[in-house]
Amino acid sequence: MNRQPLRPLALLLLLGNLTACSVLPEAEQIHVYRLPGSPLQAQTATARLDQALCIATPKADRMLGSARIAVVPEGNRISGYQGARWSDDAPTLLRDRLIEAFREDGRTASVSSDDNHLHTDLELLGDLRAFHAEYVGGKPQVRVSLDVSLVHSASQRVLASRRFEVRQSAGDERLDSVVAAFGAAGDQLSRQLVDWTLAQGGRLAGR
Repeated sequence: MNRQPLRPLALLLLLGNLTACSVLPEAEQIHVYRLPGSPLQAQTATARLDQALCIATPKADRMLGSARIAVVPEGNRISGYQGARWSDDAPTLLRDRLIEAFREDGRTASVSSDDNHLHTDLELLGDLRAFHAEYVGGKPQVRVSLDVSLVHSASQRVLASRRFEVRQSAGDERLDSVVAAFGAAGDQLSRQLVDWTLAQGGRLAGR
């Protein structure tokens, strides 16, 4: 039996289907956010830290240790804002903000990160317990919680420890407002941590 050739219309439909199958879905548009921050006013108080200080990148679990902007919409369920990312992983963003805060304050002789591998006298080690937005009364509120230990570098002896926790309400539910609240919370925590570290340094100098 002779097979009849495909009709032109059937051939066009077949080619159209093959072309449609080869089209890839469009990639999701991702908005990348930096952690905003306001400069800390330089302090003229007599308390100073004359030792070299290293601020280590805080440890965090897998979710908080990523570049996702974490949110707890309800209960214990943690997620991330769709289509949005931090410019770096959250622990690194917070570490860099703390370093900048110490430098802006101006009362510490030397500040570096664990990336620099410099000789230091003291280290600030941290565990990031919270770095997310959560809904309180139906409105977004940012929570940042950091456990910190001030450690003598040579002996690895813990000199002092404290938990810092800041909550900052967002102006509204827009992601830009939530990111701004993250920045304000980071500023508050930075100020508290700088003042606490300088106070510990004063006690060490008096021994």
